[in-house]
Amino acid sequence: MDNNTNSIAYVRTVESPTTAPPNLVGGPVGWAKENLFATPRDTILTIVTFLVLLWLVPPIINWAFINAVWTGESREDCLGPETGACWAFVEAKFGQFIYGRYPLEERWRVDLTGILLIIGLVPIAIPSVPYKRENALYLLIVFPILAFILLTGQFGLETVDTPLWGGLLVTLVVAIVGIVVSFPLGILLALGRRSEMPIVRMFCVIFIEFWRGVPLITVLFMSSVMLPLFLPEGVSFDKLLRALIGVALFSSAYMAEVIRGGLQAIPKGQYEAANAMALTFWQGVRLVILPQALKLVIPGIVNTFIGLFKDTSLVLIIGLFDLLGIVQQNMSDPNWISPATPATGFVFAALVFFIFCFSMSRYSAYMERRLDTGHKR
Repeated sequence: MDNNTNSIAYVRTVESPTTAPPNLVGGPVGWAKENLFATPRDTILTIVTFLVLLWLVPPIINWAFINAVWTGESREDCLGPETGACWAFVEAKFGQFIYGRYPLEERWRVDLTGILLIIGLVPIAIPSVPYKRENALYLLIVFPILAFILLTGQFGLETVDTPLWGGLLVTLVVAIVGIVVSFPLGILLALGRRSEMPIVRMFCVIFIEFWRGVPLITVLFMSSVMLPLFLPEGVSFDKLLRALIGVALFSSAYMAEVIRGGLQAIPKGQYEAANAMALTFWQGVRLVILPQALKLVIPGIVNTFIGLFKDTSLVLIIGLFDLLGIVQQNMSDPNWISPATPATGFVFAALVFFIFCFSMSRYSAYMERRLDTGHKR
């Protein structure tokens, strides 16, 4: 026993304390060495990127913050050779950027609609919050009814016609309606295109290829200018409603192709497993096929939503002033015309669009990680 103990004397009887890695391996220096200066090519790219940032960032900071005009009453405050952004213009027009020409005393209805949307949207976006089915019913049935009553004016509320709507209100209405309608319609079209019934498959193929074959501008132009020419005399639809229908149908075609890609990625064995469990077609689709297909195409679905949100600016060509349109309209206000006003307005609109689109992108990445569909190697 003693001989064996002496022969393995190198075995420690006390655990060695954990020490931090050397500075050249861990910490900021180690991270920079591994990620920025690992190879000569990485070193050159890092130096070039740093020089480009050094050339771009200081002027942007000077324009947006240091030399910017934050308060003012007219264009006179934003004139000058060294004047940067005219944020006073954004402050003065902020109400129109959000509500358009919605009556000032009725804007509380828009605010209340936004609060009702957040009340339903936040809980359903957080996986740990219970009552998802009730929450979905609220968002899909109750909220649209309440929003319609509040925004248009029903049950004693003052009527506000849609030509008075504008700004971020129109942007969100077009985007949300397009997203909510295009998602289920896209699923049905994708299933129909893979159907074994020739008439259903042909109808879905023609529908999808037709809407994918024309640009959105053409769809909006047709819905606004050409459609009334084919309606009986005295029959007319609201311009915003026509735009919503056109956007929803257009987005549904693209959504259908994204979802069809997910359906095609499902192995044939999954379909056979659903049949082996004696599930009906719709039960198999709802419980086995569709959950897997949608998980696979989350990036494509969110990409379609982001594209739709940005395409809402095209409604300007039919006379609807979304956020970008109302910003451009206010640039021509004689009280605020200045060299800095257009750039400031466009930067403000870009920031708003970035916040919404980046938020959707990050939430998509979060859901991919949570559902473990990233397939990282």
